[in-house]
Amino acid sequence: MIKSKTRWLVKGLDAAGEQQAAHLGRELKLPPLVARLLVQRGYEDPAKAQWFLSAGAEDMHDPMLLLGMEQAAARIRQAAQSGEKVRIYGDYDADGVSSTALLLHVFRRLGIDADYYIPHRTREGYGLNNDAILRSAEAGITLLVTVDTGVSAAREVEYAQQLGMDVIVTDHHEPPAVLPQPLALVNPKQPGCPYPFKGLAGAGVAFKLAHALLGRPPLELADIAALGTIADLMPLTGENRILVRCGLETMRSGSRTGLRALAEAADVSLGSVSASDVAFFMAPRINAAGRLKHASEAVVLLTTEDAEQAGNSAAVLDLLNRERQHIVDEMTKEAEELWQVRKRQCIDEGLPEPGVIVLAAEGWNPGVIGIVASKLLERHYKPAVILGIDAQTGMCKGSARSIDGFDMYAALTECAGLMDHFGGHQAAAGMSLHRDRLPEFEQTLCACAARVLKAEDLIPKTLIDLECALSEATLETIGQLSQLEPFGSANPAPRLLINGARLAERRVIGKERNHLKLLLGGVQGADLDAIGFGLGWVAGRLEAAESADVIGELSVNEWNGRRKPQLLLRDLRVSELLVYDRRNETEPLASLRRIADDAAAGGSQLYVVGDEGGLPETASALQLGDSKKHADETGSIAGFYTYEALPADLSDCRELALIGRPPAIERLAAFLSRCPNLEAVHAMYRTAGPAGFPQREHFGAVYQLLRRAGEIPAAIAPDRLASQTGWPKEAVEMMLGVFKELELVTRLGGAIAPAASPRKRELDESALYRDWRQRTEEAAVLQAPLEELARWMRKQLHLTERN
Repeated sequence: MIKSKTRWLVKGLDAAGEQQAAHLGRELKLPPLVARLLVQRGYEDPAKAQWFLSAGAEDMHDPMLLLGMEQAAARIRQAAQSGEKVRIYGDYDADGVSSTALLLHVFRRLGIDADYYIPHRTREGYGLNNDAILRSAEAGITLLVTVDTGVSAAREVEYAQQLGMDVIVTDHHEPPAVLPQPLALVNPKQPGCPYPFKGLAGAGVAFKLAHALLGRPPLELADIAALGTIADLMPLTGENRILVRCGLETMRSGSRTGLRALAEAADVSLGSVSASDVAFFMAPRINAAGRLKHASEAVVLLTTEDAEQAGNSAAVLDLLNRERQHIVDEMTKEAEELWQVRKRQCIDEGLPEPGVIVLAAEGWNPGVIGIVASKLLERHYKPAVILGIDAQTGMCKGSARSIDGFDMYAALTECAGLMDHFGGHQAAAGMSLHRDRLPEFEQTLCACAARVLKAEDLIPKTLIDLECALSEATLETIGQLSQLEPFGSANPAPRLLINGARLAERRVIGKERNHLKLLLGGVQGADLDAIGFGLGWVAGRLEAAESADVIGELSVNEWNGRRKPQLLLRDLRVSELLVYDRRNETEPLASLRRIADDAAAGGSQLYVVGDEGGLPETASALQLGDSKKHADETGSIAGFYTYEALPADLSDCRELALIGRPPAIERLAAFLSRCPNLEAVHAMYRTAGPAGFPQREHFGAVYQLLRRAGEIPAAIAPDRLASQTGWPKEAVEMMLGVFKELELVTRLGGAIAPAASPRKRELDESALYRDWRQRTEEAAVLQAPLEELARWMRKQLHLTERN
């Protein structure tokens, strides 16, 4: 058995949904799979589904529906006409950089004397600050336009106005209770805004401002808006879907010098670039500038038309991204160590494990703490807050990431009195506070988590769209599914479940041999490659599995001009107990250590059972001491047990190694009955003993030979009868012993002869016969071919489940 890493939740469709999908497919002439997915995602109405599939630039909303847009556009036009100096005030992440670059292009096109300002992440932090505002006023700026920031900066906006500047705030973050009062506030989420789509990124709001200023959707700038939208994990539904689709088309044209250079540095084929390429390869390099240096390098990349300058900027961003990856790895390791210390501290104090991971340390780069928070969340599936502490001031700058069911912004609102600043949304947020308030901060967040989160919320889940037959996983199907692109937040790539896929091949691949490659075999020759990144540890476990249930996303693998369907494997499970035949191995100790390490890699521990004499020797050889129950130093071996001293409960035993031959089959059955959650058994004992047991007719044949002979010298009787019947000498000796116990033969003067007048006896009346048969049957199970042994063990577990 191999359990899935997550809870699988198959959405599927009920009978009504299937009918809606059939109707939708007929109306729009869609393949059944696409129609079912559309209904699942809320597009059961044909008109609504058609809009989702084919909406273009002409379907974008009127930017003037945004509250404050009319005033913002009028003031910017006034600045253009009067030759005022305008400054764009942006943010240092990819969305802020994209917003800044987009407006720079527009302002320059309108002939506006404009520059930009992005604060330094470490020295200034997020958002407007008074020093930067003062420097803007001193530089003669009369109009300040914010992008991707400002909705929480009421005091800073007021300060700028006191210095004589007009302020236009464009933002998309959640508005606080107290809003700033600029000349114009443009944010679709602000109270009273009638704009029909609330999910715009900062770059999306900037795009709408550009639309208002130019009188048309500036599709030539949609690539920059798409970059910011994808990077900020905005939902790829509604207007965002149109914007990103148009933006990807613009990117593929290769018209933007900076994006060509960025794609080359990221090893992305710009001609076929996808939202996934932007999210995982291009956006991180844009973000790296603001995280480690200053975001201006990224703005230069997105605004220059000089190929050499673009290439230099892309190279700098690529180098910064590599450095960022190294820093993240080191910080994640340190954070994990701190978390383990925190958990042990709670155990020592008799307290429950914290419901929210809150970790802080000096020297942590504030530019990557959000990434580290994401990695801690992924490892432990708990909300995580990571903070860097300024050693001189004691101030902490933090970043939070959350799980489904826990609204991080709402939780931080409960801690508002402890922080100097915070902002964000349900899944991610940022904050600053003094280190002296960290204990109360953690306590308040954990109290909120205890109140809000249920036990099932802390188990990661995988949402599966549909079950799919292996025969459906074709290039044609993948082409059909592409109609739902671009994929991303709120419109993920369809995740499919293939039940009972035969494992025709399983192996590890990659330089570090940490990835899994499967060949899933189907009926009538259908097969499918599956790749599981980071799942290489499970390859050895799969050697005992004939089939598996797998989930993943379909993709196309192109190699040497060939196109093949491929499943990007996300998770798998094997329902049956896995039994591995390691009987009579030449190096059992080395094998045992390897099994234990593999179990640990899979998040499990190995239990070892054997005979009293062999356990101390095994433990000593593994340098674990000679205790019958002793956890090893790495925690990969949970304990050593004997068949004679079975614990009452082994419900935490998932992996078991049998290093000593069970003294009796019922002792092994009793051990298995205490392991209701057992997933794998490694049979590592040595086989011995007879392979068969004579039936009644075989006993009769030996007895008839003895009667015909009259008598046979006892010394040669076993050999003679063995040669005449074909049974081993040891078996014949046992038969003669049974005859003697039943008084069917006598010994006279060193010879064996049949009894003169034997009475009729049943073989079962002989204790020797009964014992011999039991031992032979036990040996037959323990020595049987792997399929038979596995079948017997699985039966014992099924009996345990029924009981």
